[in-house]
Amino acid sequence: MPSTIERVQQELRDEGLVVLAINLGEKRDLVAAWVKSRGVTSTVLLDANKEAEKSYQIGFTPTVFLVDRQGRLVGKAIGERQWMGEQGKALLRRLLARPS
Repeated sequence: MPSTIERVQQELRDEGLVVLAINLGEKRDLVAAWVKSRGVTSTVLLDANKEAEKSYQIGFTPTVFLVDRQGRLVGKAIGERQWMGEQGKALLRRLLARPS
């Protein structure tokens, strides 16, 4: 998980942003050590059987899916993005401001 996603999660969580990271196929102990060593506060899910990878057709990492409060997919970004930049935060804040 890029450090920018973690920073965005910390900055916007009080506005309702939830970040769920999905680790594709690595062992629990390895992921847990990585999370601890980097102070990750986001929830990290394990996809040991790569079911999410197949279902969501993830070909590259990172892949970010933007899901609204009703659970609808509203965007997808493949590769690194400037989520902490002016445009990235503005996009996320617009999505968070949408009525439930």
